[in-house]
Amino acid sequence: MSNFTLLIVDWYRLNKRNLPWRSESNPYFIWLSEIILQQTRVDQGMAYYLTFTKNYPTVLDLANAKEQDVLNDWQGLGYYSRARNLHFSAKYIQNELNGVFPTTYTEILKLKGVGKYTAAAISSFAFNEKRAVVDGNVYRFLSRVFDLDTPIDSSAGIKEFQKLADTLIPEINPGEHNQAMMEMGASVCTPKNPKCNACPVNEKCLSLAKNTINNRPVKKGKTKTTDRYFHFLIFKSEENTIIEQRIGKGIWQNMFQFPLIETLNINDKPDLTSFKNKTFESTPIKHILSHQRIYATFHHFDSLPDQAAQKRLTIKQSDIQEYPLPRIIDRYLEEQDVF
Repeated sequence: MSNFTLLIVDWYRLNKRNLPWRSESNPYFIWLSEIILQQTRVDQGMAYYLTFTKNYPTVLDLANAKEQDVLNDWQGLGYYSRARNLHFSAKYIQNELNGVFPTTYTEILKLKGVGKYTAAAISSFAFNEKRAVVDGNVYRFLSRVFDLDTPIDSSAGIKEFQKLADTLIPEINPGEHNQAMMEMGASVCTPKNPKCNACPVNEKCLSLAKNTINNRPVKKGKTKTTDRYFHFLIFKSEENTIIEQRIGKGIWQNMFQFPLIETLNINDKPDLTSFKNKTFESTPIKHILSHQRIYATFHHFDSLPDQAAQKRLTIKQSDIQEYPLPRIIDRYLEEQDVF
């Protein structure tokens, strides 16, 4: 498509949002921004980016940080494996790469938690390597401009869109081209009510001409969502409470929570007869994750159990925020003024 890059890059230069990582050529800061913005809106991720660049101004600072501190700074952002992968990869850069951030797509791809899109973004933004990025915004933009009905969540679709993106990226300033493509999808070619009149390539857009904008992109189907039923036990005695660390794989790995009993359905009641001085039971609180719906009930007790399990910690109530907590617990503490 002739003049495609010229049109979107000219638009980008005039209309791009002022985001702090856009003025960066530091691959470490770009990496941070890309990992934070996975599954996260820009307005939500901005504060986390600023926190991480302040608290960990170099990749070595991140490598030398405690995982608990990293998880604490990530608290509320969700998808906590991203934070653990950041920390793991920072240590890899420190120990295996002599503290030097990798400079090529191939080497960047070796970092844990970095896929083809993220590696292409970092290598093109920081090192101007000719690698086309294809994220959700780019999928949507390309599917509409070229009126493509191949499902973007199919293996055929992934290959087709990547090939198309590869044919469009220029030799000169590929990083700016990638930024422009992503910004088009984020600001103009939005999921709902796209601003077609403001689009610099609207005259070339096949979906606009065919009136198929609302049918693009095409997806095969949604991943099944699982319902889970959690019962958190909040024990209080004078200044103390009890927490435990989640271990093993799964949601909230290595984070802390109140002692937990999980039941099979919402009508099942856990056996709490061994615990004394129960004072309150909340109504179930719904918390939505990517593929899970959590229904959490909080049970309050005005005493500590006679014998705490080995994995549990007795801490001061005032120290609870020193531990990384899942957002559902953190929000409950805020809203209910528990301690």
